[in-house]
Amino acid sequence: MPFVDTSSLPVIERLPGWFGRYFHSPNMTFAHYDFKRGASIHEHFHEEEEVYEVIEGALELTIAGVTQVARAGLAGIVPANAPHSVKALTDGRVIIVDHPARQGFG
Repeated sequence: MPFVDTSSLPVIERLPGWFGRYFHSPNMTFAHYDFKRGASIHEHFHEEEEVYEVIEGALELTIAGVTQVARAGLAGIVPANAPHSVKALTDGRVIIVDHPARQGFG
């Protein structure tokens, strides 16, 4: 699987306002989300390191108690087991990558 057409992947509304397309490489999980203003992801943590790369719009990311607004050009890096939460300040798009791959996700 050297190439993935992400536009052909099924869309899953994982949480209200979070519409994702998912795929896995042998070591990582990729989530391409369209998000709606006001959508949120509750505070949680997991064993995987996670990176948020905002493509359009703005997300308020809180990582281990530190809050920052992420827009295109600012990536948020969540260390493994760090508590984090997300709030969509606008409509937009984000790519989220987890390492190692999240089993049963997507």
